[in-house]
Amino acid sequence: MFDIVNIEKPDTLEAALEMLTRNPDMKIIAGGTDVLIKMRNGALEEAELLSLRNIPGMDEISILNNGTISIGAMATFAKIFRSSIINENLPVLSEAAVSVGGPQIRNMATIGGNICNGAVSADSAATLLAYDAELKLLSRSGSRTVPIREFYAGPGKVNLRPAEILTDILIPKAGYDKTSGCYIKYSSRKAMDIAMLGVSVVCKTEGGKFSDVRIALGVAAPVPIRCSEAEAYAIGKEISDETMKETGRYAVKASKARDSWRASKAYREHLIEVMVFRALKEAVIRGGGVYNG
Repeated sequence: MFDIVNIEKPDTLEAALEMLTRNPDMKIIAGGTDVLIKMRNGALEEAELLSLRNIPGMDEISILNNGTISIGAMATFAKIFRSSIINENLPVLSEAAVSVGGPQIRNMATIGGNICNGAVSADSAATLLAYDAELKLLSRSGSRTVPIREFYAGPGKVNLRPAEILTDILIPKAGYDKTSGCYIKYSSRKAMDIAMLGVSVVCKTEGGKFSDVRIALGVAAPVPIRCSEAEAYAIGKEISDETMKETGRYAVKASKARDSWRASKAYREHLIEVMVFRALKEAVIRGGGVYNG
């Protein structure tokens, strides 16, 4: 069923990096929910796998001294949506995490694997974009931190260098402090389906106006995207239905929706407009912002 030539299971990051440096063609496997499906469908032949599962500490979720929230790349979605740190500070990420597949998938699938798979439909991607997440990448030559906005290179492609491992997802305090938000996933079926569209909104309000707005979309373009024009339009505007509806129309402009077997371009654009409005409205209500209707 699975064409596996070899699988290595190092118990330290140092050992994993050494193995990957010696053989950069090895495929990293985290939870396996994406890699094993690719193998079963014949997309990976004679695979040499490097499992990160035995490395301690790679699934830890913590708050650093400067307020940055650190999420280990091996944290499962079940662990994420049950985490008090996530629920208290990043509730939109918890919302996205619980939308991933069913309980069996959430118990196995990791946030790092979800990101590195490069799928535009990844449920965590839009929310991490909205929270201005950064990714810590490690190799034998050192570590680097890159904004998640610069990580996606195209459909199924990410900017991982050879022999490099994603170790942590970092959310700076400025990305989540005093914010409210909402994640809405639209799919053909109510459960265990890949998103037809994912919308994540994070915002701040002050004096009946938007002081900060971040809108990210999944499955609206070849890669997960932020809607910069829509965000710029909303900031400083009065919180009203008309402002939020117009923000949704601006979000459509940022998308590069296309026809596919799941939905037509026109239907996707309609969904973007409506779902951005609904997510923004819900975010305002959750944050207790003054709402003028």
